[in-house]
Amino acid sequence: MGMPAAARVGVIGGTGFADIEGLQDRREVHIATPFGPPSDAYTLGSLQGIPLAFLPRHGRGHHVQPTDVNAHANIFGFKRLGVEFLISVSACGSLREEFAPQHIIVPDQLYDHTRHRVSTFFGNGIVAHVSFAQPYCPALGDVLFESGQDVDVALHKGGAYICMEGPQFSTKAESEVYRRWGMDVIGMTAVPEAKLAREAEICYATLACVTDYDVWHDTAGEVTVEMVVENLHQNVDHAKEIVRRAITALPAEREGCPCPTALANAIITAPESVPPAQRATLDLLVGKYL
Repeated sequence: MGMPAAARVGVIGGTGFADIEGLQDRREVHIATPFGPPSDAYTLGSLQGIPLAFLPRHGRGHHVQPTDVNAHANIFGFKRLGVEFLISVSACGSLREEFAPQHIIVPDQLYDHTRHRVSTFFGNGIVAHVSFAQPYCPALGDVLFESGQDVDVALHKGGAYICMEGPQFSTKAESEVYRRWGMDVIGMTAVPEAKLAREAEICYATLACVTDYDVWHDTAGEVTVEMVVENLHQNVDHAKEIVRRAITALPAEREGCPCPTALANAIITAPESVPPAQRATLDLLVGKYL
């Protein structure tokens, strides 16, 4: 069933968040997965005495574009390390006046508007349909929000994150449509990450760092990488502080969320029909159920 747990908490850093400072006993591990290599080596260590695994989503130096992020390998690697709680930090654009640049959102809903991404571990002879009504772990989201109360940042609880394909930013027409749909923030990386985390029975929540007003805003101007990076530096420091506080506030037992038993009633394929090779590939996820 993989290796002994190296970390109970994982952090996946997005744009501008390529390392986590203050880790004691730092070491790097490369993890092989059936889905190919993760974005980079995992940095293991302890923060506030809590064992933690960190991964930069786009690789060090930011060389992997959103569509090409190997989320399957990234999530599988965290699972192999024993991670139960996964905190994602990601840059996003705001679709609401009240969510201003440098604010941070803990979204509770997700809309998948991607076009070119496989968003399941399953297939090849095994079918599973996990419940995804609550795409982010509500318990972990609560911890993140509570942990940010003493941090000097405007933090919002709840909201819908629409995940677009990218890598281009939105057209004005698209931005207006997303606003009419009731979306609150827009990014390029929550899918398939959130879906795969649920299939891996990992509690997953996001600190969505607002860097810009997308392009709907008449006075904020067009989105540029320069604008994004400038607002990110401020945001990432706040996000790291929230992460530091959150990891010491996590419950000893996971309860009150759908995540730890997401696959319990989701696998619809009869066990004897699952091809042995695929059963072996997914043993880390499905071994206890088949």
